[in-house]
Amino acid sequence: MTVETFQREIGDALKNYDRFVVCLQKTPDEFAQALASLVQKAIKAFESRPAGMRHGIALDQEVTVILSQSDTERPLCGIYFNLHSPYRKDALPKTVKPFLDD
Repeated sequence: MTVETFQREIGDALKNYDRFVVCLQKTPDEFAQALASLVQKAIKAFESRPAGMRHGIALDQEVTVILSQSDTERPLCGIYFNLHSPYRKDALPKTVKPFLDD
């Protein structure tokens, strides 16, 4: 199993990244390199998973790659974008009161 095994999924993720995701930290070319690296890490995690485990996972701040055991020889590949905004303020839960210096 190699990165090329999942070329279809990688191609779909690259198209969606280029079309829909705004990332200030990675160009589309840098994202392609990072995605290939994450798929390779997920393959290693999948191939070395302990007995009874069904997944191999690799992630960074922008994307998560999951390889899942299937009924065929080729595992399922899911590529998920970890969407967040650097401009969003962290809100405190309603049960927590902010600490104010007097």
